[in-house]
Amino acid sequence: MHIRDWPEQERPREKLLARGAGALSDAELLAIFLGSGLRGRDAVATARELLAAYGPLRALLEHPPNALSKLPGLGPARACAIAAALELGNRHLAADLERGEALSDPCAAGRYFAQRLRHQPHEIFAVLFLDTRHRALAFEELFRGSVDGAEVHPREVARRALAHNAAAVIVGHNHPSGNPEPSAADRAVTARLKQALALIDVRLLDHFVIADGPPVSLAARGWV
Repeated sequence: MHIRDWPEQERPREKLLARGAGALSDAELLAIFLGSGLRGRDAVATARELLAAYGPLRALLEHPPNALSKLPGLGPARACAIAAALELGNRHLAADLERGEALSDPCAAGRYFAQRLRHQPHEIFAVLFLDTRHRALAFEELFRGSVDGAEVHPREVARRALAHNAAAVIVGHNHPSGNPEPSAADRAVTARLKQALALIDVRLLDHFVIADGPPVSLAARGWV
């Protein structure tokens, strides 16, 4: 049965319009980009097969466009559409931080760090520098490591904060292993950073760990 023959409330596009994109499954969202499926299968069935073979969704979408274009049911046009949609989402997440508005939602910073770091195969420690009104001044990836860790130097973080004339910073790093739980080393680095930055009157607002699932805030756990 073709999707157009499905009950209207079950068709992906109609369901999105009626109930919002959040009501769709991963396969249904992907099917909207496919438009049609492989011979003998509708777009949703093809999307399910792609997710079963190359998923879950995050793993599938982290393929570079050239690799996506070679997967069954995709091709260059659809791969480009998916890559463009991902970049639109990334820029939407970054917009509030990059247009000089005050950061009023701590979760927005966590999403921003996730957008910048989650796909990285190696551990990266990054810093978001803020002014006195908590508006973004700059985002820098300061330290890169292996999959086992990155060596963080509080002195360098303080030096870059002074260079940006920052009043506060939010830091974050990724766990390529996928385990979001902060380690003892993560907590120790946070304490050292907070102490070093306090000497130059710069506040450490939060430290995010980026892995599978939502960003983990050390401040929310009382560790900042």
